[in-house]
Amino acid sequence: QVHLVESGGGWVQAGGSLRLSCTASGRTFTREAMGWFRKVPGKERDFVAAISWKTGYKYYADSVRGRFTISRHSANVTAYLEMNSLQPEDTAIYYCAVRPASTSFPIGWFRDEDTYTFWGQGTQVTVSS
Repeated sequence: QVHLVESGGGWVQAGGSLRLSCTASGRTFTREAMGWFRKVPGKERDFVAAISWKTGYKYYADSVRGRFTISRHSANVTAYLEMNSLQPEDTAIYYCAVRPASTSFPIGWFRDEDTYTFWGQGTQVTVSS
């Protein structure tokens, strides 16, 4: 079993910044990618960002590109999401997820939550205006 723990959520005023962390523990496996998604009550869970564990290539949703930065620390098996210029519409529960190694890469795979096998419990981010 793989256990993901998110941290770093909280409350911030519009224009502020937060840094989320996601650390994986448990059984050893080859990670293809780690991603961040967010969910607002009553809406679908949306893709935010993802990073290829091997290459470090980064993917972003249009709504966060230029404001959010995803990174990874291989030794700590941790992914980070640096969030700057936060706006009230960024308020959501943020989830990290892991996609194990795969040979299947359909178009837009990184934004499809069904391709991610393991999920964290989520961390709340609240941005006030």
